[in-house]
Order: sequence, then structure tokens, then C-alpha cells
Amino acid sequence: MGDFAVRPLPQLLGRRDQLALLDDVLNGARAGKSGVLVLRGEAGIGKTALLDAVGVRAVGFRTTGVAGVESEMRLPFASLHQFCAPLLDRIQDLPAPQHDALSVAFGLKEGKAPNRFLVGLAVLGLLAGTAGDHPLLCRVDDAQWLDDDSMQVLAFVARRLMAEPVALLFALREPEGRQLTGLPGLVVEGLSEPDARALLASAVRVPFDPVVRDRIVAEARGNPMALLHLPNALTPAELAGGFWLSAGHPLESYIEDAFHQQFRALPQYSKQLVLTAAAEPTADIGLLWRAAALQSIPRDAAAPAETAGLVEFGIKVRFHHPLVRSAIYRKASEPDRRAAHRALAEATDSNLDPDRRAWHRAHATAQPDEDVASDLERSADRVRSRGGMAAASSFLQRAAQLTPDPVLRAPRALAAAQIEIEAGGSDQAHNMLAAAESCPLDPLQRARLERLRARLVFARVRGADAPGLLLEAAQRLVPLDTDLARDTLLEALGAVVFAGRLAEGPVQRKVAEAARTGRPPKMVRTVDVLLDGIASLIIDGFAASADLLKYALDAVREQQKSGPTEDERWLWLACPVAPGPLAPELWDDEAWHELGIGAVRIAREAGALAVLPMALNYQACFHTYAGDFATAAHLIDEANAISEATGSLPVSQTALLLGAWTEKEPQALEIIQTSVKQGSERGEGRTLGLAEYATALLYNGLGRTEEALAAATCACQYEDLGFFGLALVELVEAASRSGHPDIAAAALGKLTERTKAGGTPWALGTEAYCRALLSEGPEAEALYRTSIDHLERCRIAVYLARARLLYGEWLRRESRRQESRTHLSSAYEAFRVMGATSFAERALRELTATGAIAGKRAVGIDGNLTSQEAQIARLAADGHTNGEIAAQLFISPRTVEWHLGNVFAKLGVKSRRHLEGAFPAPPLDTGD
Repeated sequence: MGDFAVRPLPQLLGRRDQLALLDDVLNGARAGKSGVLVLRGEAGIGKTALLDAVGVRAVGFRTTGVAGVESEMRLPFASLHQFCAPLLDRIQDLPAPQHDALSVAFGLKEGKAPNRFLVGLAVLGLLAGTAGDHPLLCRVDDAQWLDDDSMQVLAFVARRLMAEPVALLFALREPEGRQLTGLPGLVVEGLSEPDARALLASAVRVPFDPVVRDRIVAEARGNPMALLHLPNALTPAELAGGFWLSAGHPLESYIEDAFHQQFRALPQYSKQLVLTAAAEPTADIGLLWRAAALQSIPRDAAAPAETAGLVEFGIKVRFHHPLVRSAIYRKASEPDRRAAHRALAEATDSNLDPDRRAWHRAHATAQPDEDVASDLERSADRVRSRGGMAAASSFLQRAAQLTPDPVLRAPRALAAAQIEIEAGGSDQAHNMLAAAESCPLDPLQRARLERLRARLVFARVRGADAPGLLLEAAQRLVPLDTDLARDTLLEALGAVVFAGRLAEGPVQRKVAEAARTGRPPKMVRTVDVLLDGIASLIIDGFAASADLLKYALDAVREQQKSGPTEDERWLWLACPVAPGPLAPELWDDEAWHELGIGAVRIAREAGALAVLPMALNYQACFHTYAGDFATAAHLIDEANAISEATGSLPVSQTALLLGAWTEKEPQALEIIQTSVKQGSERGEGRTLGLAEYATALLYNGLGRTEEALAAATCACQYEDLGFFGLALVELVEAASRSGHPDIAAAALGKLTERTKAGGTPWALGTEAYCRALLSEGPEAEALYRTSIDHLERCRIAVYLARARLLYGEWLRRESRRQESRTHLSSAYEAFRVMGATSFAERALRELTATGAIAGKRAVGIDGNLTSQEAQIARLAADGHTNGEIAAQLFISPRTVEWHLGNVFAKLGVKSRRHLEGAFPAPPLDTGD
């Protein structure tokens, strides 16, 4: 077989529309508006050629980029480091926290694991700073092969670019790249048949049979790489005589075959050099030449490979196409690949880059080797300390495979499984558990395996099966490791919280009784205090357990303030549903606010993508009750994007509550019904309870109290931790307003038990207005006033607005219209600013019934502001600088400035000073 193809023509046939779209992105960046585009398509379809063409057309741009390299083991932030390398001259310009986070992530300095989103903000700052003088073009090719940490950061950045002169382009193969879902996209399809024929004719130098030509065109399906290189895989007889028949192989394999034929024709030393380059993903030319010298490869070995058009050896190594690299590496023999990695390992400085050296050593090893396995284990510890959970798991998995002694292999496999569960990689966790199970396990390791298996069930389903499995694992651990057994019991209680009313049989009480039986004499661990309190709640009831629950909540808060130890950090990574609901259960809005911030921080710093969506939803739920629906929606969107990117189960509970507050009835019911369907399929009883509560909330807002009563009654049939008291509030209002005072009084009795124990302004204010609903005359008025006084001293803005609404309605029924207008107007304005649709309409109806007309909207509360514009305007009005706002909202200062320009234009003001007093709600605190 020979080389019958010429290099591709400089012009791109049939790509006029795609190039026009890419030109629009470039022109937008020239005009100061960021552009992001994700090119998707099969291998060889022309994505790389389009990225190359954009580079030629980006006159006046600075450029940076990276190409992903297929690999079994990906170093954390390795691709991001290559992407940012040309920009690091500006790292000193970043704020200190961002500078430190990026330096630790890139291994430039020592430090604790960086906050993943702080790293993203640092990269955003680098791009914005670099683009200050000239527009910036960023190209990411073969994004499906980036290491997970780099992909997450770049996806974060892509969603936050707006007012910077930056064009960010991704190219990846379908159906990969879930992290980039929702970004503007371009599907790159095959060429039309005429263009395909023209390209094929340009690529073949010898006559060929029309039947073969037509078959190649049909087989290639318009794929330019196939059309250009498929003829290289055919003999002259097959081309000219019409004897070629398709073997039914995937198109990608034909293309790789063609490249491999060119590779095989190279001299031996050239083949060794090119294979070594293919085995080193950083394209480090200095490392390559050091590895070449160790293999006695002469410098002139580069020339034949460059002449063949396979690779260029310049400042960096650059392959003609990613498929060239994969073809050479995949089709090389195992001994040849190992030899290349062995040379690269020897050429890598063990002090400057020990993890990359360990990576190459792992690929150079054919047989189990304890020295290499130990090296990988140490690397896993290092990369995990930098926040690379996925990379740490990859190192541990390879370490387990290379461990000759099965006694040592088991703990490495178990450690890898645990990290995978926390990082959201359920498939790999399952494989590692199977690997551990094949080893001889001592009783403790066997019990740990069963615990991890139960945690994996919870991570995959979060339904009714997990509590029983975790209880069994805890019982197995009791005689072996008391602390780990109690940790597992707390995880079981967290699973019980999710299973809710669908928990099978008496498992909830069994877990609680097991916790009480194993209660240590001295409660020195936060885990033990928390477990004791929740067990008491289940066995003894709320009144008897209130003090223990308060003590547990204080312990959890103190732990977060002082920083959890490595042993206790799992509390938020393994079972965040256990401590989380305590704050709303005890009506402690300050604790809720603090714990929400801490839960998100811990999950982000650990890179625990399986847990982060839960933490974000927990924080979003607080913001919902604080009346900051825009921030809540932002957090929910972020949680959904992470769940979709990792393929984990979505956490829909806060979304259905937010929908009940913000959506019209049809849309809200659709969200609720979808959540009920999904929750039923997964066995999540908590979701079913929340759906009933949200339905009651929706109908109380609409003033349809009979329907609210039916839903609230269902919601209160099971005492879901964290929102049973809130459901009782809906039941009291619905029953009292629909003529069922006996039901309302019974619900008020249960509610009072909880609010008295809570004793916070939120608790006492809520109890007061619920009691007012069942009172008359001066007593009712005094209770409403007391309620408002209490609720004005807490963060729960939605209940304050409801108290004013109820008081205004009562005053109107008492024919005190002038007084009622004050409270109804205040309630209406608060609900309207929040976006609480049904309650705002209810307040407006009541206000209209008094004969009043809704006043002109206050400056700064204009409905034309987007949610992000409103957030930025609030922060600016509160005195925050652009840099401070950017850090809180994870956007660039330039984007803040751009948004403020829009705000000023929409509101008709000229400066930040005019925003003061425009927003009556409490200052926004995202907690990030």
C-alpha cells in the first residue's frame, strides 16, 4: 500500500455556513462581547479543521488553547494548566485567594485543596485580564478527553463569560461533553455529495474505478478525514480495478488505518520518536528529546515524520490531527508502548513532577509491581490534596491493579471506590468494589465493603432500599469499629430522611434503637451528638428530644466554624441530609444560613460532585425562604448542571418548592407532578411529602383553601424532618380559612410544640400569626402585630410578607380599609419583588378590594431587570465594589460593569448612588 493522498487544500469545501457562524463569534469578541460555541461531531468530520481556520481568521487576537489526549489516567488540572500556560504572566494580577487557588491547583505552591469555583474564577480573571489589550481566542479540541477537573472549570468559565472580548470554542465528539450541555452549539455534519466527490478527487493522484469512488463516498458519509485518508489504506489494484469491498469496520478505524500505514512506512528511529511523542500528552518538547536520548534516538529522526505530514516538532509537539496520535498509540504493540513510557518516566524529574513520573511508570509496567503501586498511592494522596478527586481515584485504581499482594490490593481498591462514590462515579466504584471483593478480606474490610456498597445504592437511587442496607453494614461494623459503625448508622438515618414515608417497615425505628444501644459514655464526636439527637426524635418525639437536637445543631455549627477534621468531613460528604434539615426543624434561620454556606464550601473544596448538588439545593432552599428567589434559582441551575454532567440523580426538591412560590398554577403543578413521578420511581418518599407541601403552599397563595387543605393534610401524615413544621403552617391556614377550626386547632397544637422549643423570632412570629387565624378581635390584632415584630428580626422574608398579608386581610374584614392598605401594599410589594406570583396576585386582589390602586413601582424594582441584573444592582446598592460582586457571583468584574450599565439604562439612573434605597429586601448574601 502506498501514499496516494496529498495534503488537504487550504480552503474548506462546503463549510461556508459554519465559517460564517464562527466569524460572528470572532466579530462579537472584537466588539467586546464574549462568545462561546461547542462544535460537536464524529471523529474526522472537520471540527479540528474549523478550529484551525478560525485561528487563521482571528487577526489581531491573542490565542491560547489545549487539545485533549485520550488516556487511562488523567492528572488533575493538567489540561487546564496547558490552556492557561500562555496567560500565567498575569497570575500576579489576580486577587490573593484566586492566585493561591490557581497556584495550588497547578502545583506551583503547596496548600490545601483549592475551592473548585475559586479556581474557575481565577481562570475567568486571567482571560478577562489578557483580553484587556487585545481580544482573546481560546480553542479546546477533543474536549471529551480533558481531565475531569479541567473540564469542570472550563465549563464553569464558559457559562460566565459575557462582557469580555473572548471567543471560547470547544470541539468534541458526540455524544460526549455533558458538562457543556446547554451552551451554544454547532453540529458539524458531513459534506454534501458534490463536495465529497470534489474533495476525494483532490486527494487521489492515480485513476480509480468509479465503483470504488462511489463506494468510498458512500462509506465516508461526507467525512472529510475519511475522504482524504481512506485511499491511503487501499492498494493501487483496489483503487483502479474496483476490487475493494467494505469490511464493515467503523469509519474511525479506517481513518486510523490510513494514518497507521503512513506511520509504518517511517524509519525505525522515526517510529520510536513519534510513538514516544504520542505517549506524552503535554507535548513537552524538552521532555520528548530527553526521552529520545535515553532510547538512543538521533535528532534527525524527526525529519521523516514531519515530511510525511504526521507531526511537527517545534516549540511543542503538534500532531497533524488527534486521530494521528490515537492511531499511532492504539495500534502500537504493548512492548513498544511500555518502552516509550519507560523512557518518559526516566526523563521526568521525580522532584519537580513526581505524579507525571508515577503515571508513566504505571504505563511502563507489564506485571504487578509494589514499588510502582506505592508510588501511585502517594500520587493519589498528593492530587487529592489539590482537589483532584477523580484523578486520585484513577491513581488508586491503577495502584490496585499493579499491587502483587492481594492483602495490600484490597485497601487500595476500597479507597478508590470511596473516592469514586464521593466524586459521583458509580460505575467505577462498582468495579473497584468487585476488585476488592476478589481479594482476601479481614472482617473489618468486609464490613467496609458492605458499607460502601450500601452507600453506592443510596447514591444511585436514594430510595427505600438504602436504609436497610446501611443498617446491616452498621451492625456488621459494631464489634469491629465502633466509630465507623455509628458513622454508618448516621448515614442510614440520612437515607431514612430521603426515603421518608416510603421507608420499608420499621427500619427507621430500628436504626434509632441501634444508635441508642451503642451510645458511647462520652459524646466527644459531633457525629455521636447528632446521631443521639435524631435517634431521640424518632423514639421519644419532638418535645422530649428538642434540647438534644439543639445541642446537636450547635455542635454541627461549631464544627463548621472551626473547620471539620478529615475524619469528620465525611459528615457533609457522606450524609448531608442528616445535619442539614435540623436548622429548619428547629426554626433557626441563622443556623440554616450558616450551614448552607458551609455545606457548599466543603463539597466544593473536596470536589465532591455527588454531594455538591444536595448542598446547593440546601442553600437554595434557605434563599427561597429568605425571599431571594433569583439566587435560589441560580443555585438550583448550578446543581442541575452538575448532576447532568456527572450522570447522577437530580435533586428536584427545592425546585418544586420554588415553583410553588414563583410559577402560575399550570406550570407549578407540572413541576410538582414531574417530581412526584420521579420520586415514586426512585422510592424517595421525602419528595412526595414535599410535593404535597408545595401543592398546599400553591393553593394557599391562590386562596383556594379547600384544595390547600387536602394537600396539607397529606403532607402532615408523615413527620418529614425539616419541613413537617412548615407543612403544619399551611394546614393551619387552609383549615382556618375553609371552615375547619377543629383541624386548624389540632395542627396549631402540634406546631406550637415545635415553635416553643425553637424559641427563635422565626418560630415565635410564625406561631403568632397562625394563632391569630384562630382568634378574634383585639386578641387577633395583638397576635398579628406580635408576629410582624418577631419576623422583622429574622431572615425569613416570605413569612414576614405573609404575616402582613394576613393582617391586612383581617383589617379589611374588620372594615378598617385605610389601615389595611398599608399592610396589604407592603405585602404586595414584597411578594412582587420576590417574584411570588400567586401570593402577589392575592395581595393585589385584597388591595384592590379596599379601593386602592397599586402604586407606581419603586425605582430599582423594575420587572425588566433580569435576575442577575437584580442581584448585581442589590449588591451595588449595598456598597459592594465590582470586584466584590464578581467574587460573590462568580463572574468577572468587567461583566459586573456591563450589567450595571444595563441596570442604569433600564432604571434611568446615572450612578450607583441612585440605587441606594431602591431595594427594600435585606442585602443579598449568596454565601459563596
